[in-house]
Amino acid sequence: MAHEIHPVTLADIEQASRRIEGRILHTPFVPSASLTELCGVPVGLKLEHHQTTGSFKLRGATNAVLSLSPDARARGVVAASTGNHGRALAHAAKAEGSVATICMSRLVPDNKVAEIRRLGATVRIIGRSQDEAQLEVERLVAEDGLVMVPPFDNPAVVAGQGTLGLEIIEAMPEAAVVLVPLSGGGLAAGVAAAVKGRSAKTRVIGLTMERGAAMKASLDAGRPVQVEEVASLADSLGGGIGLDNAVTFGMCRALLDDVILLSEAEIAAGMRHAYAEEREVVEGAGAVGIAALLSGRLGRLEGPVAVILSGRNVDMGLHHRVISGKADPFAEEAA
Repeated sequence: MAHEIHPVTLADIEQASRRIEGRILHTPFVPSASLTELCGVPVGLKLEHHQTTGSFKLRGATNAVLSLSPDARARGVVAASTGNHGRALAHAAKAEGSVATICMSRLVPDNKVAEIRRLGATVRIIGRSQDEAQLEVERLVAEDGLVMVPPFDNPAVVAGQGTLGLEIIEAMPEAAVVLVPLSGGGLAAGVAAAVKGRSAKTRVIGLTMERGAAMKASLDAGRPVQVEEVASLADSLGGGIGLDNAVTFGMCRALLDDVILLSEAEIAAGMRHAYAEEREVVEGAGAVGIAALLSGRLGRLEGPVAVILSGRNVDMGLHHRVISGKADPFAEEAA
């Protein structure tokens, strides 16, 4: 694995870090007394949900937009999104004098759609899956000349997300394990490339929900596959990885040491712990690291653990229901 050539290298990630400096926040890395006591090893939380747009996605979107030519930026950018990438791309495009069009399925929560519109982006709601939204993106590229900035399967996006891994290793160079949310693999691939580029012995574990885990299903199949997209507390982890995935599937297959699936009840427990013990509001996708530690699914831990809290863009009514003790409020809403 150490000698395999990947589409995104440590050098690419270091270059991205320099490129986006001053345009994103260097988010805090703090010790968790409660999780350290529970796990018996030091546990640190990377508070990436404090990022300007409420999630890590701003890193990749900013690096991708800055990597475009002035002519490409002038034509406007377009992407499919489950919410956080769209918000980040809208912000990054506006900051550089460009305009974003974001295509989303009807499964994307209203609060995320509203925030993207507030940032001045054009929003198109298409179908009931990210794959359907992606078809609209491809039409806009072909017919209107917009420039696609994918949410994950893009080297510049992956390199931008990887800057988070650099910050983690700088804060906890002795980390034995890094826990990273896993969806299309942009964050996981970038973080794994950065972490293992700096600390080859550190294990990187991807975490996702049981409902519609496309990357896990693809890794099990040995090739990208489609899965049914369904509602989940970890809505940001929904969507497919693309049957023609060119970047993140191969990197996740080579660089992730394990992938763990979490139930809706476990994700809810992670959100409640983040709120009650850490005083942090995180969305379901941002709570999967805490959820994995609480569940005991990681087994015996041999050294320090870094946990990425990746986003906070949760509907606050839903958040209230979760912290009030409903293990799976989505099941009730869908009934």
